Amino acid sequence: MKKQMQQGFTLIELMIVVAIIGILAAIAIPQYQDYIARSQVNRVLGEVAALKTAIEENLMRGNDPSGLNVQTDLGFTNSNLINGGTPTVTVNNTGVGDVAATLGGDASSAIQGSTITLTRAADGTWTCVAAAGAAPSWKTAYVPAGC
Repeated sequence: MKKQMQQGFTLIELMIVVAIIGILAAIAIPQYQDYIARSQVNRVLGEVAALKTAIEENLMRGNDPSGLNVQTDLGFTNSNLINGGTPTVTVNNTGVGDVAATLGGDASSAIQGSTITLTRAADGTWTCVAAAGAAPSWKTAYVPAGC
């Protein structure tokens, strides 16, 4: 009698492969979501930090940055990751104040409601704070290295 050769995979082999793929997906998907949240926080920090140059220029010219339009006078382009599209600028003509952005819009659900605040002191130094605010799943790992 001839022995028949096995063709294809058995059911148990297929079930093992599906289980391995499921385990890998269970690990990879949360890591990917964390990566997306971190990259979005970094993007908003970069967008808001670009305003520092425009604010410094206006202070040198004697203008009050808080009275200027963020888009037309300071050159900010709307962001789909910031509530309302633009940050708020409260830096006065003495050079003291904040540039603050609240994440929302198309931002990851884990970081919606968090805030990024750049604060300018009278001596011209800038500091950065990224805080949870109303973000439901904020992690300290989302804070950019420059903050």
